[in-house]
Amino acid sequence: MFVARDIHSILLGLMCGIILVAAEYFIRSLKFVTLMIGLFGALAGYVLYFLADYAVYRMAIPDISNYWYDYKTVAAGVFTVMGGFLSIIKARELEGLSKKGSHIKVVDMSALIDGRVVDLCETGFLSGVLVVPQFVIEKLNSLSSSKDPLEKAKGRRGLDIITRLRELKIIPIRVTSKEPKGETMAEQIVWLAKNLGGQAVTIDFNVNKAGAIEDVQVLNIRDLTTALKPVVLPGESMSLFVMKDGKEKEQGIGYLDDGTMVVVEDGRKWVGKRVEVAVYSILQTSAGRMIFAKTKQPAAEE
Repeated sequence: MFVARDIHSILLGLMCGIILVAAEYFIRSLKFVTLMIGLFGALAGYVLYFLADYAVYRMAIPDISNYWYDYKTVAAGVFTVMGGFLSIIKARELEGLSKKGSHIKVVDMSALIDGRVVDLCETGFLSGVLVVPQFVIEKLNSLSSSKDPLEKAKGRRGLDIITRLRELKIIPIRVTSKEPKGETMAEQIVWLAKNLGGQAVTIDFNVNKAGAIEDVQVLNIRDLTTALKPVVLPGESMSLFVMKDGKEKEQGIGYLDDGTMVVVEDGRKWVGKRVEVAVYSILQTSAGRMIFAKTKQPAAEE
């Protein structure tokens, strides 16, 4: 027949087993570098306990000394465990970032929502170590739970892109919990990139401006896209699919592969068909390029 002491012993045994299993799972999930950092943190905690013990001994105040020596063993355990635990938490900030330099690329929220950073990594145009700040992940989590459908979609897309980046074997990705300085997110991204001696990856022009002020190199994906746009010169011919009517009479509208709009002067009758056009003018605006063309001998219909 079980007595209360037996029940307490069983419960204590179960608790010890659960704690041991949880500790084993937690330790297995940590990397070797993180474990070493935790070990040094535990050692530092024990040194701090030793200093506290020496301070109590030197003060020689009876009440404090008696209380301290009653719980001396507990204090040693608390200082040691807390030192190791805090070091493991801080290891997330240090992991992969011990060597500062241009190989570090700090990715901001706009680049994650845009998503083309994954393609740049897969094709090898981005190399080194990608760093995602913890405050960016928190902002994306906040957006993903927003009531606004657009903000929710942006937040979920950003989190999906982080997941895809983590799955890539080509380039490592690290999350840092460093608390950057700055009032805006652009300033915080630039401060973090400068602190790590790295570069910022973005599509936000505000990051470009902040980077210019702080002398930090900014890799703007939109700038890369603009640089890779096909060169079209007046007088050149091309095959174009006319998608819709233009604003003016007899005009048709088509688009290049990069999204550049082409206005075909006499292209209304070719809407829904592919036609050969000759470029006669190019207009550069703040919104982008506009190309003006006229039809030549039409190509085969689509």
